[in-house]
Amino acid sequence: MTTRTDYHSETAREFLVKARVYLAEGDLLQASEKGWGAAAQMVKAVAEARGWRHQGHRQLYEVVDRLVAETGRDELVDRFNAAGALHINFYEGWLSAEAVRRDLDRVERFVNQLQPLAS
Repeated sequence: MTTRTDYHSETAREFLVKARVYLAEGDLLQASEKGWGAAAQMVKAVAEARGWRHQGHRQLYEVVDRLVAETGRDELVDRFNAAGALHINFYEGWLSAEAVRRDLDRVERFVNQLQPLAS
């Protein structure tokens, strides 16, 4: 049986793969939204594993703040903010392909850092 934690973690990984495909195809809006989705889903995985609330954007950012306090890894905020920029880009379309690629790299590092915390 798949747990909610597993579901969010697996979805984060799937979204990362799709983000890279969209980027390669030149669909920056979809690449951006999948990047945001990957980060958000991994935050949800960690929150679910710990019994923390994770409904809505505000609570996702609160989870990241709690993880920074717990781990001392300030870079988590910067990497989640990169995901937030991708989310905005889905609506605004102002990021270049290079900027989307850079932010997806940050999101991938974020997802990889959080993965062990979801166990």
